[in-house]
Amino acid sequence: MITSFDGLCGIGDLAARAGVTVKTVRFYSDRGLLPEASRSAGGHRRYGSDALDRLRLIRSLRALGLSVPEVRRVLEEEDAAGGEGGREGGALEDAVAGRLRELGSEMRALRWREAALRLVQECPPGQRAERLNLIGAVSMPPSTEPLVRFWRGWLPPRMPARSVRAFLEVAVPRPPEDPAPAQVLAFAHLNALTLAPCPGTARPQPEAHRAAGARGAAVLYSGLAEAYELAGVQMRRGRDPRPGEALDGFVDAYTSAYGMRDSPEFRRRLAGQLAADPRIDRYWDLVTEVVTEPGRRPEPTPGSAHDWLYAALVAQTGAPPPPAV
Repeated sequence: MITSFDGLCGIGDLAARAGVTVKTVRFYSDRGLLPEASRSAGGHRRYGSDALDRLRLIRSLRALGLSVPEVRRVLEEEDAAGGEGGREGGALEDAVAGRLRELGSEMRALRWREAALRLVQECPPGQRAERLNLIGAVSMPPSTEPLVRFWRGWLPPRMPARSVRAFLEVAVPRPPEDPAPAQVLAFAHLNALTLAPCPGTARPQPEAHRAAGARGAAVLYSGLAEAYELAGVQMRRGRDPRPGEALDGFVDAYTSAYGMRDSPEFRRRLAGQLAADPRIDRYWDLVTEVVTEPGRRPEPTPGSAHDWLYAALVAQTGAPPPPAV
Protein backbone atom coordinates (compact mmCIF):
# COMPACT_ATOMS: atom_id res chain seq x y z
CA MET A 1 0.00 0.00 0.00
CA ILE A 2 1.25 3.49 -0.77
CA THR A 3 1.52 5.32 2.50
CA SER A 4 2.58 8.79 3.57
CA PHE A 5 5.46 9.61 5.89
CA ASP A 6 3.29 8.83 8.93
CA GLY A 7 2.51 5.28 7.76
CA LEU A 8 -1.14 6.08 7.02
CA CYS A 9 -3.04 6.26 3.76
CA GLY A 10 -6.01 8.23 2.53
CA ILE A 11 -9.41 6.89 1.60
CA GLY A 12 -8.80 7.24 -2.15
CA ASP A 13 -5.53 5.31 -1.99
CA LEU A 14 -7.10 2.56 0.10
CA ALA A 15 -10.07 2.29 -2.29
CA ALA A 16 -7.78 2.09 -5.33
CA ARG A 17 -5.63 -0.64 -3.75
CA ALA A 18 -8.68 -2.69 -2.77
CA GLY A 19 -10.39 -2.23 -6.12
CA VAL A 20 -13.51 -0.62 -4.64
CA THR A 21 -15.03 2.83 -4.74
CA VAL A 22 -14.45 5.54 -2.17
CA LYS A 23 -18.16 5.33 -1.41
CA THR A 24 -17.74 1.66 -0.44
CA VAL A 25 -14.88 2.42 1.93
CA ARG A 26 -16.86 5.24 3.48
CA PHE A 27 -19.89 2.92 3.91
CA TYR A 28 -17.90 0.34 5.87
CA SER A 29 -16.15 3.01 7.88
CA ASP A 30 -19.41 4.68 8.87
CA ARG A 31 -20.69 1.34 10.14
CA GLY A 32 -17.64 0.70 12.24
CA LEU A 33 -16.36 -2.24 10.22
CA LEU A 34 -13.28 -0.41 9.00
CA PRO A 35 -11.95 1.84 11.76
CA GLU A 36 -10.05 5.00 10.85
CA ALA A 37 -6.64 5.53 12.38
CA SER A 38 -7.07 9.30 12.39
CA ARG A 39 -8.25 12.33 10.47
CA SER A 40 -6.08 14.82 8.65
CA ALA A 41 -6.06 18.48 9.54
CA GLY A 42 -8.55 18.96 6.72
CA GLY A 43 -10.85 16.28 8.14
CA HIS A 44 -9.93 13.55 5.64
CA ARG A 45 -9.98 9.93 6.77
CA ARG A 46 -6.66 8.18 7.33
CA TYR A 47 -6.21 4.42 7.62
CA GLY A 48 -3.52 2.21 9.12
CA SER A 49 -1.41 -0.46 7.45
CA ASP A 50 -3.84 -3.28 8.31
CA ALA A 51 -6.81 -1.56 6.68
CA LEU A 52 -6.23 -3.11 3.25
CA ASP A 53 -6.33 -6.69 4.57
CA ARG A 54 -9.39 -5.91 6.66
CA LEU A 55 -11.17 -4.34 3.71
CA ARG A 56 -10.38 -7.35 1.55
CA LEU A 57 -11.79 -9.66 4.25
CA ILE A 58 -14.95 -7.57 4.40
CA ARG A 59 -15.34 -7.79 0.64
CA SER A 60 -14.87 -11.57 0.70
CA LEU A 61 -17.48 -12.00 3.42
CA ARG A 62 -19.94 -9.77 1.61
CA ALA A 63 -19.30 -11.65 -1.64
CA LEU A 64 -20.37 -14.83 0.18
CA GLY A 65 -23.68 -13.16 0.95
CA LEU A 66 -23.11 -12.38 4.62
CA SER A 67 -25.06 -9.44 5.99
CA VAL A 68 -23.38 -6.42 7.58
CA PRO A 69 -24.30 -7.59 11.13
CA GLU A 70 -22.84 -11.02 10.37
CA VAL A 71 -19.66 -9.43 9.01
CA ARG A 72 -19.44 -7.35 12.18
CA ARG A 73 -19.63 -10.47 14.38
CA VAL A 74 -16.95 -12.21 12.32
CA LEU A 75 -14.63 -9.20 12.54
CA GLU A 76 -15.19 -8.83 16.28
CA GLU A 77 -14.31 -12.49 16.76
CA GLU A 78 -11.24 -12.07 14.56
CA ASP A 79 -10.15 -9.09 16.62
CA ALA A 80 -10.69 -10.97 19.87
CA ALA A 81 -8.66 -13.93 18.56
CA GLY A 82 -5.81 -11.74 17.44
CA GLY A 83 -6.60 -12.18 13.78
CA GLU A 84 -6.04 -15.95 13.76
CA GLY A 85 -9.58 -16.79 12.61
CA GLY A 86 -10.90 -20.23 11.78
CA ARG A 87 -12.16 -20.91 15.29
CA GLU A 88 -14.43 -23.94 15.39
CA GLY A 89 -18.07 -23.06 16.07
CA GLY A 90 -17.36 -19.34 15.66
CA ALA A 91 -19.21 -16.54 14.00
CA LEU A 92 -17.85 -17.33 10.53
CA GLU A 93 -18.89 -20.97 10.68
CA ASP A 94 -22.35 -20.03 11.93
CA ALA A 95 -22.82 -17.40 9.25
CA VAL A 96 -21.65 -19.68 6.44
CA ALA A 97 -23.89 -22.52 7.63
CA GLY A 98 -26.87 -20.16 7.79
CA ARG A 99 -26.19 -18.84 4.31
CA LEU A 100 -25.92 -22.38 2.93
CA ARG A 101 -29.33 -23.17 4.39
CA GLU A 102 -30.78 -20.05 2.81
CA LEU A 103 -29.23 -20.88 -0.55
CA GLY A 104 -30.59 -24.42 -0.39
CA SER A 105 -34.09 -23.04 0.08
CA GLU A 106 -33.59 -20.47 -2.67
CA MET A 107 -32.30 -23.10 -5.12
CA ARG A 108 -35.20 -25.40 -4.27
CA ALA A 109 -37.62 -22.54 -4.91
CA LEU A 110 -35.96 -21.87 -8.27
CA ARG A 111 -36.20 -25.53 -9.29
CA TRP A 112 -39.91 -25.55 -8.43
CA ARG A 113 -40.43 -22.27 -10.27
CA GLU A 114 -38.64 -23.62 -13.34
CA ALA A 115 -40.77 -26.78 -13.36
CA ALA A 116 -43.92 -24.67 -12.92
CA LEU A 117 -42.92 -22.48 -15.87
CA ARG A 118 -42.36 -25.56 -18.02
CA LEU A 119 -45.74 -26.87 -16.92
CA VAL A 120 -47.41 -23.71 -18.21
CA GLN A 121 -45.26 -23.60 -21.34
CA GLU A 122 -46.01 -27.19 -22.33
CA CYS A 123 -49.75 -27.28 -21.61
CA PRO A 124 -52.47 -26.65 -24.25
CA PRO A 125 -53.59 -23.01 -24.32
CA GLY A 126 -57.07 -23.95 -23.13
CA GLN A 127 -55.66 -25.35 -19.87
CA ARG A 128 -53.31 -22.52 -19.00
CA ALA A 129 -55.78 -20.45 -17.00
CA GLU A 130 -56.67 -23.41 -14.78
CA ARG A 131 -53.05 -24.35 -14.25
CA LEU A 132 -52.07 -20.80 -13.43
CA ASN A 133 -54.78 -20.69 -10.77
CA LEU A 134 -53.57 -23.98 -9.29
CA ILE A 135 -49.92 -22.94 -9.30
CA GLY A 136 -50.70 -19.49 -7.91
CA ALA A 137 -52.03 -21.06 -4.71
CA VAL A 138 -48.75 -22.93 -4.06
CA SER A 139 -45.78 -21.26 -2.42
CA MET A 140 -42.30 -21.75 -3.86
CA PRO A 141 -40.82 -23.87 -2.42
CA PRO A 142 -44.12 -25.51 -1.51
CA SER A 143 -45.50 -25.72 2.00
CA THR A 144 -47.24 -28.84 3.31
CA GLU A 145 -49.17 -26.90 5.97
CA PRO A 146 -52.53 -27.16 4.10
CA LEU A 147 -52.08 -30.94 3.97
CA VAL A 148 -51.22 -31.07 7.67
CA ARG A 149 -54.32 -29.02 8.56
CA PHE A 150 -56.44 -31.29 6.37
CA TRP A 151 -55.40 -34.40 8.28
CA ARG A 152 -55.55 -32.74 11.70
CA GLY A 153 -59.18 -31.95 10.96
CA TRP A 154 -59.85 -35.51 9.82
CA LEU A 155 -58.17 -37.41 12.67
CA PRO A 156 -60.12 -38.06 15.88
CA PRO A 157 -60.04 -35.14 18.33
CA ARG A 158 -57.86 -35.58 21.42
CA MET A 159 -55.80 -38.26 19.70
CA PRO A 160 -52.34 -38.32 21.39
CA ALA A 161 -49.95 -35.81 19.79
CA ARG A 162 -47.25 -38.42 19.30
CA SER A 163 -49.63 -40.64 17.35
CA VAL A 164 -50.76 -37.68 15.25
CA ARG A 165 -47.15 -36.82 14.38
CA ALA A 166 -46.41 -40.43 13.43
CA PHE A 167 -49.45 -40.50 11.15
CA LEU A 168 -48.60 -37.17 9.50
CA GLU A 169 -45.10 -38.41 8.69
CA VAL A 170 -46.55 -41.09 6.40
CA ALA A 171 -49.71 -39.28 5.22
CA VAL A 172 -48.13 -35.97 4.17
CA PRO A 173 -45.72 -36.39 1.23
CA ARG A 174 -42.43 -34.53 1.17
CA PRO A 175 -42.29 -32.39 -1.98
CA PRO A 176 -39.41 -33.46 -4.25
CA GLU A 177 -36.29 -31.28 -4.29
CA ASP A 178 -36.08 -31.19 -8.09
CA PRO A 179 -39.60 -31.81 -9.40
CA ALA A 180 -40.77 -32.60 -12.89
CA PRO A 181 -43.63 -30.47 -14.25
CA ALA A 182 -46.06 -33.36 -13.68
CA GLN A 183 -45.08 -33.49 -10.01
CA VAL A 184 -45.68 -29.76 -9.65
CA LEU A 185 -49.14 -30.19 -11.18
CA ALA A 186 -49.94 -33.12 -8.87
CA PHE A 187 -48.86 -31.16 -5.79
CA ALA A 188 -50.90 -28.15 -6.91
CA HIS A 189 -53.98 -30.39 -7.27
CA LEU A 190 -53.23 -31.91 -3.86
CA ASN A 191 -52.95 -28.46 -2.32
CA ALA A 192 -56.27 -27.43 -3.89
CA LEU A 193 -57.94 -30.64 -2.69
CA THR A 194 -56.96 -30.05 0.92
CA LEU A 195 -58.03 -26.41 0.80
CA ALA A 196 -61.44 -27.11 -0.78
CA PRO A 197 -64.43 -26.69 1.56
CA CYS A 198 -66.11 -29.91 2.69
CA PRO A 199 -69.83 -30.48 2.37
CA GLY A 200 -71.55 -29.96 5.72
CA THR A 201 -69.71 -28.92 8.84
CA ALA A 202 -66.94 -31.52 8.95
CA ARG A 203 -65.11 -34.06 6.83
CA PRO A 204 -66.76 -37.49 6.74
CA GLN A 205 -65.13 -39.76 9.30
CA PRO A 206 -64.61 -43.52 9.04
CA GLU A 207 -66.50 -45.75 11.44
CA ALA A 208 -63.23 -46.65 13.16
CA HIS A 209 -62.97 -43.13 14.60
CA ARG A 210 -66.33 -43.40 16.34
CA ALA A 211 -65.91 -47.00 17.47
CA ALA A 212 -62.31 -46.77 18.69
CA GLY A 213 -62.22 -43.28 20.21
CA ALA A 214 -59.13 -41.13 20.48
CA ARG A 215 -56.96 -43.62 22.38
CA GLY A 216 -58.16 -46.56 20.34
CA ALA A 217 -57.45 -44.63 17.15
CA ALA A 218 -53.84 -44.21 18.24
CA VAL A 219 -53.57 -47.99 18.62
CA LEU A 220 -55.33 -48.45 15.29
CA TYR A 221 -53.05 -46.19 13.29
CA SER A 222 -49.91 -47.64 14.86
CA GLY A 223 -51.02 -51.12 13.83
CA LEU A 224 -52.09 -49.96 10.38
CA ALA A 225 -48.67 -48.40 9.78
CA GLU A 226 -47.02 -51.78 10.36
CA ALA A 227 -49.55 -53.54 8.15
CA TYR A 228 -49.02 -50.99 5.36
CA GLU A 229 -45.28 -51.61 5.47
CA LEU A 230 -45.81 -55.35 5.13
CA ALA A 231 -48.26 -54.81 2.28
CA GLY A 232 -45.79 -52.48 0.59
CA VAL A 233 -43.23 -55.29 0.46
CA GLN A 234 -45.75 -57.49 -1.36
CA MET A 235 -46.75 -54.67 -3.70
CA ARG A 236 -43.15 -53.96 -4.69
CA ARG A 237 -42.83 -57.63 -5.61
CA GLY A 238 -45.86 -57.28 -7.86
CA ARG A 239 -47.99 -59.70 -5.86
CA ASP A 240 -51.78 -59.61 -6.01
CA PRO A 241 -53.74 -59.04 -2.77
CA ARG A 242 -53.75 -62.21 -0.69
CA PRO A 243 -54.14 -63.43 2.89
CA GLY A 244 -50.97 -63.57 4.92
CA GLU A 245 -48.92 -61.70 7.49
CA ALA A 246 -49.83 -58.26 6.13
CA LEU A 247 -53.58 -58.96 6.21
CA ASP A 248 -53.35 -60.50 9.68
CA GLY A 249 -51.59 -57.37 10.93
CA PHE A 250 -54.24 -55.23 9.24
CA VAL A 251 -57.08 -57.05 11.00
CA ASP A 252 -55.16 -57.10 14.29
CA ALA A 253 -54.93 -53.29 14.17
CA TYR A 254 -58.74 -53.12 14.26
CA THR A 255 -59.24 -55.86 16.88
CA SER A 256 -56.69 -54.16 19.15
CA ALA A 257 -58.40 -50.78 18.75
CA TYR A 258 -61.87 -52.23 19.38
CA GLY A 259 -60.84 -54.62 22.14
CA MET A 260 -62.27 -57.59 20.23
CA ARG A 261 -61.02 -61.00 19.10
CA ASP A 262 -60.23 -61.94 15.53
CA SER A 263 -62.66 -64.34 13.89
CA PRO A 264 -64.11 -65.04 10.44
CA GLU A 265 -67.24 -63.15 11.48
CA PHE A 266 -65.22 -60.14 12.61
CA ARG A 267 -63.38 -60.10 9.28
CA ARG A 268 -66.65 -60.19 7.36
CA ARG A 269 -68.02 -57.30 9.40
CA LEU A 270 -64.80 -55.36 8.99
CA ALA A 271 -64.98 -55.82 5.22
CA GLY A 272 -68.52 -54.43 5.25
CA GLN A 273 -67.49 -51.49 7.44
CA LEU A 274 -64.56 -50.60 5.20
CA ALA A 275 -66.80 -50.80 2.13
CA ALA A 276 -69.13 -48.21 3.68
CA ASP A 277 -66.39 -45.88 4.99
CA PRO A 278 -65.75 -42.57 3.19
CA ARG A 279 -62.77 -42.74 0.87
CA ILE A 280 -60.06 -40.25 0.00
CA ASP A 281 -58.77 -42.04 -3.09
CA ARG A 282 -58.08 -38.82 -4.97
CA TYR A 283 -55.70 -37.70 -2.22
CA TRP A 284 -53.65 -40.88 -2.36
CA ASP A 285 -53.61 -40.94 -6.16
CA LEU A 286 -52.11 -37.46 -6.14
CA VAL A 287 -49.63 -38.41 -3.42
CA THR A 288 -48.40 -41.22 -5.68
CA GLU A 289 -47.88 -38.74 -8.51
CA VAL A 290 -46.04 -36.29 -6.26
CA VAL A 291 -43.54 -38.79 -4.85
CA THR A 292 -42.96 -40.83 -8.02
CA GLU A 293 -40.30 -39.66 -10.44
CA PRO A 294 -41.30 -39.83 -14.13
CA GLY A 295 -40.54 -43.24 -15.59
CA ARG A 296 -40.22 -44.88 -12.17
CA ARG A 297 -42.53 -47.53 -10.74
CA PRO A 298 -44.96 -45.96 -8.25
CA GLU A 299 -44.05 -46.48 -4.61
CA PRO A 300 -46.78 -47.81 -2.28
CA THR A 301 -48.56 -45.17 -0.23
CA PRO A 302 -50.76 -45.70 2.84
CA GLY A 303 -53.74 -45.30 0.50
CA SER A 304 -52.63 -47.89 -2.06
CA ALA A 305 -51.51 -50.26 0.72
CA HIS A 306 -54.92 -49.91 2.37
CA ASP A 307 -56.64 -50.76 -0.91
CA TRP A 308 -54.38 -53.81 -1.35
CA LEU A 309 -55.19 -55.03 2.16
CA TYR A 310 -58.91 -54.38 1.76
CA ALA A 311 -58.90 -56.35 -1.50
CA ALA A 312 -57.11 -59.19 0.32
CA LEU A 313 -59.77 -59.08 3.04
CA VAL A 314 -62.58 -59.22 0.48
CA ALA A 315 -60.87 -62.12 -1.31
CA GLN A 316 -60.68 -64.02 1.98
CA THR A 317 -64.21 -63.29 3.24
CA GLY A 318 -66.16 -63.01 0.02
CA ALA A 319 -68.16 -59.98 -1.09
CA PRO A 320 -68.72 -57.62 1.84
CA PRO A 321 -72.27 -57.44 3.14
CA PRO A 322 -74.26 -54.24 2.57
CA PRO A 323 -73.63 -51.57 5.20
CA ALA A 324 -75.85 -51.71 8.24
CA VAL A 325 -78.61 -49.08 8.46
